[in-house]
Amino acid sequence: MSITITNTYGTVHHVSETNPAHVTSCDRYRLPLVGTIAPGVTPGYDDMVVMLKDAGHDTRPEGYGLIFLESEEFSATYFGSIAQIELYQRENADGTATFDALQGVMYAQWPHGKGWDTFLPRTFWNVAARGGIADGVGLVTAFAHTEISGAEGIVYEFEGKWLPDSEPQQLVTYHCTGCHMDTFHDGGHVHENTGPSSRRWAARQARQHLVSAHRNGVGGTNSDCRPRGGAMLRAVNVVARDMWGTTGNALPDTDDAYCATKGPCSIIRELRVGVRPPVYRA
Repeated sequence: MSITITNTYGTVHHVSETNPAHVTSCDRYRLPLVGTIAPGVTPGYDDMVVMLKDAGHDTRPEGYGLIFLESEEFSATYFGSIAQIELYQRENADGTATFDALQGVMYAQWPHGKGWDTFLPRTFWNVAARGGIADGVGLVTAFAHTEISGAEGIVYEFEGKWLPDSEPQQLVTYHCTGCHMDTFHDGGHVHENTGPSSRRWAARQARQHLVSAHRNGVGGTNSDCRPRGGAMLRAVNVVARDMWGTTGNALPDTDDAYCATKGPCSIIRELRVGVRPPVYRA
């Protein structure tokens, strides 16, 4: 099976030769976090450098300067000297500095675990300080549907509730405008938006959705992309008319119309024009 998934929004990413859902790198990153860690200064330092020791890269007893890189679907961590990173911070006052990645080592993704989980702040792709609608509210990336012309798999950050009486959470998921399935009702596709790994996973699932449509066909028994055609909505409307003695529909009678007014497409429409949508499922 050969399939190319095309970005329609954001940075082009490189994928595995055997798995187009698995992103291996990209050409352009943001640098949202820069810092330093040092023994005796940074809590949990010994745990944080275990990854370097295991790879034979623990070569700086004085500590490390760090640059955390992120794209829409991928992240990386640079370990260099403290002096290099402090110089970069001074020269980057106007946001135009560059750094020589050959002076240190680069690891795919951001680290996690003991030490790192308290050192790294929660970050979002959309940040108000960068012109975003709000922290953690906005589009992340999108891919053209391989089988349905004009449809996309759209990854977005949003505010939503797991349950109507719960507190709002910062969440991330994807939505396919070809089948209009609401990922809140399809377990494992809505994630707490804790950092680059959450967004990477949501984008991976969007890619997997398109791969499934290409492999199994839209609407196929084994396909993740299964448009329902509004049958359930029309059934609810029939019951509602009988119960209430009305002639009008209680709900839109097609999936795309329902999604545009009450589902994920209603969120995405607001995000596209830079408007903060209401908390989903509030």
